[in-house]
Amino acid sequence: MKIGDKVRFLNEIGGGRVAGFQGKNQVLVEDEDGFQVPMLMSDVVVVGDESYDTGRIVAAKQQGKAAQKDVQAETEPADKPITFKKQPEERRGGEKLSAYLAFVPYDVKELSQTRFETYFVNDSNYYLRFAYYSAEGSSWQLRATDEVEPNTKVFVEEIGRENLDELEHVALQLMAYKRGKPFALKPTVDVQLRVDGVKFYKLHTFQENDFFEQPALIYTLVEDDKVARPLVVNVQQLKEEMYAKPEQREERQPVRPARKEGDPVVVDLHADEVLENTNGLSAVDILNYQLDVFRRTLKEYEKKKGTKIIFIHGKGEGVLRRALLNELQYRYRQYAHQDASFKEYGYGATQVTIK
Repeated sequence: MKIGDKVRFLNEIGGGRVAGFQGKNQVLVEDEDGFQVPMLMSDVVVVGDESYDTGRIVAAKQQGKAAQKDVQAETEPADKPITFKKQPEERRGGEKLSAYLAFVPYDVKELSQTRFETYFVNDSNYYLRFAYYSAEGSSWQLRATDEVEPNTKVFVEEIGRENLDELEHVALQLMAYKRGKPFALKPTVDVQLRVDGVKFYKLHTFQENDFFEQPALIYTLVEDDKVARPLVVNVQQLKEEMYAKPEQREERQPVRPARKEGDPVVVDLHADEVLENTNGLSAVDILNYQLDVFRRTLKEYEKKKGTKIIFIHGKGEGVLRRALLNELQYRYRQYAHQDASFKEYGYGATQVTIK
């Protein structure tokens, strides 16, 4: 019901046009002589051009009451929005920062075809604001940024095998804080890592975990306040370790997954797997160290005839692969070698068999 509507009275003869409203439940009806009569909204009904005497009174009353409710709804203030938000629950032991980058296959039984979900996992009592980048040559591309509540995880992106080359070198920056309460200040975290595309072809790299119901490939960014791959290292000390004599060197063993009897030994020679950090090192320094790991591995297994060793060197520009093949052709000619299984390791791996 609005000003100008034609109305008629329900309980008496007469009617007119709506001239205005008084309060929430009264309407001013102006008759043909110009007089304005106050009426209850429940006692009038909007009509067309038909006679005032037509229509059923019961239906008209219901219509009048409905119109009254509409006007009341328009005049009454809307409910205030609920602004209270429950604070995230904190857990015992969560005062130390722990965060992870996780890849979860849609179908772990179909690794050759499935796509993967990427998650950022915050396993601490702090809010974490993160930025996720991938390298493009000497530059970086922002892939995602978000705020993650304490003890939760957030979906970052969906990827397929066509995206694996983009993730060969990624970086994450994290900032930790709490809301509405005092907290211990945490240093910002700056982490770089290589997401190994070969692992997406291997069933055993997707493990049971505490964060997902299905197996996942999880990279540690920071755990118990310890950064997994710090960007600042003592370069001079690292160089001295690389070129020290074997008896003087505290060797860092290459990362090797647990294997069953008869399975090949898998050694990942990528720089960020055999070195804590490559800052300050030239390409020649890194290559020499990778070759040193290669030679030490062959030395370790030289008496274990029949052992198969998979050296993962990646595609890249092929420098490391050519260096390994040169070593095998001229220094270790007694050992058989071939490209490793593409189905198991993708491109960029060489198999050596100890003879």
